[in-house]
Amino acid sequence: MTRPRQIVAFGGGGFSMEAGNPLLDDYVLGLATAAGRDRPKVCFLPTASGDADHYIVRFYRHFPASRCESSHVSLFRRDCGTDDVRAHLLEQDLVYVGGGSVICLMGVLRAHGLDVALREAWEAGVVLCGLSAGSLCWFAEAMTGYHGASRPVQGIGLIPSSNAVHYDKEPHRRPAYHAAVGGGMPGGYAAEDGAALHFVGESLARVVSSRPEARAYRVDAVDGDVVELPLAVDYLGAAAGAEAALAA
Repeated sequence: MTRPRQIVAFGGGGFSMEAGNPLLDDYVLGLATAAGRDRPKVCFLPTASGDADHYIVRFYRHFPASRCESSHVSLFRRDCGTDDVRAHLLEQDLVYVGGGSVICLMGVLRAHGLDVALREAWEAGVVLCGLSAGSLCWFAEAMTGYHGASRPVQGIGLIPSSNAVHYDKEPHRRPAYHAAVGGGMPGGYAAEDGAALHFVGESLARVVSSRPEARAYRVDAVDGDVVELPLAVDYLGAAAGAEAALAA
């Protein structure tokens, strides 16, 4: 059976930002498990953080061997973790890209040809996900604010629209994104910390969240004005709470 092309782009959240709240990570692991494995293969790319040791340790802590077959690829180390990174990525059920600098992330991915490999993985049905830089990278264009003022950056382009993250926590991001869209950047999606955009193919299928208040938006230029529309969000904790109540 052909697996669908799926991307889950977190505005912010997951194991590196939400200690004790596994809802987003459980969601993407569930998508990987749906591929038919009891223990899906999950690979972490900590590239945007410069392969920070503490980040890698936290990944393995939150994706233990009891739940999945975990691995990571370190592009800043002599021992990257595999002899053939492209083949390794294509063997995965889920590739999880960490946060950090999207400019550094894109530069390293392109230098190693992994922008092409990740496209191949996506087309083969490997679930792709990530937060912050690991969200921005999947889009045609995105807004980075990692080093000071927000500005546009080109992503891999799997989703033919734009993206903005940390939309509620960093006040400079919303006006900068509006200005960029008004100035010609393709319209797209903005997500707050705790909200995640789930794409099937190139289309937004669902917005989920790990926090009841987390929001996401569609942002477009319409007749010279920038229009921001809130999207419907499914709070993942509501489903978990209902299951717990039934079990009781």
